Amino acid sequence: MKSAKHRIGIRLALVAALLGSTTAITSAEDGELTVFDWSGYEAPEFHPGYTAKHGQSPTFTFFGDEDEAFEKLRAGFKTDLAHPCSQSVVKWREAGLLEPLDTSRIEGWKNLNPGIMAMKNLATDESGTAWFMPWDWGNTLLTYNTETVPAEDITSLKILADPKYKDRVSLPDNVDDAYALGSLAIGLKDWTQMTDEQFKQASDFLREVHKNVRLYWTDSTDIVQALSGGEVDLAWAWNDAAVQSALAGAPIKNTRDTEEGQSTWVCGYVMLKDAPGSKGKVYDFLNSINSPEVASFLLSDWGYGHADAKSMSTIDPAVVQAQGYGDVDKFVEKTLFQSPVPAELKQRMIEEFEKIKAGY
Repeated sequence: MKSAKHRIGIRLALVAALLGSTTAITSAEDGELTVFDWSGYEAPEFHPGYTAKHGQSPTFTFFGDEDEAFEKLRAGFKTDLAHPCSQSVVKWREAGLLEPLDTSRIEGWKNLNPGIMAMKNLATDESGTAWFMPWDWGNTLLTYNTETVPAEDITSLKILADPKYKDRVSLPDNVDDAYALGSLAIGLKDWTQMTDEQFKQASDFLREVHKNVRLYWTDSTDIVQALSGGEVDLAWAWNDAAVQSALAGAPIKNTRDTEEGQSTWVCGYVMLKDAPGSKGKVYDFLNSINSPEVASFLLSDWGYGHADAKSMSTIDPAVVQAQGYGDVDKFVEKTLFQSPVPAELKQRMIEEFEKIKAGY
């Protein structure tokens, strides 16, 4: 699904050179709580209650995508919490990496969005055991430069494969987002039921788009720089790419109004088995990220929805509408949810996407 940089970090990155991969960086703060996360989520605005209580932030260490994180955890990397997304939770759980959550210690558990909580095999398993606390949710959607891409060109995702945009397109270096795009482009909204023929069609579309790709982005800093600096005109990107670019003064927008729609993902936090840190601080952190002030920051500065429905209800309706979350029925109508896919299909996607990126 995604990685992200805080607004301030992106603004600095637009002035300075990109500093390279964040996957090896560790932000050392509290030695009793380690959070394995996407870059950018270490922003203090996301856990003010934790800092107020303990006088410092948790220690953050970062991954570039969930497959990388999964392999690192399987190899023995120890952390207390991690931040995977909907399509990965079952895989991590079945690999024996996770420990159940004690929902009685999570103050906002009953306030979590009913629609998200109803997603099959996500927050809880069939027995009702909780393994995942949904927290942020958003989209991967068509993002474009309003000064170089005419309005009539953004009505379909197929514009990404139009030869006139050769070397002006960017896609995420992320197999889930890539195949969400391929699935939508062929009219498929439920990729869990993808047939062999549909897999071929989706892969063929991604091969056509590859001919136009200037870069595959791995971090929001990459795509914000590429869009804001005029290196690319079109992208398949997360909500924050347009939000951050616009905050930096660039003419970048995204659209949910293509014929094929958008992809939607839900991310959140899991507790790792044999976590070395303080269980008390694990729950202090989980409670600190569920609050109205955090929900407001997540929506206004990053363009993402918060899974805490009660906190979302406190936000100015104009802000909710401006970020595209005002009409939930319309939002859901044209979306592909990044639900977990069968393990065999996911492996095929991984292998095929590597071939596509290599030009085969």
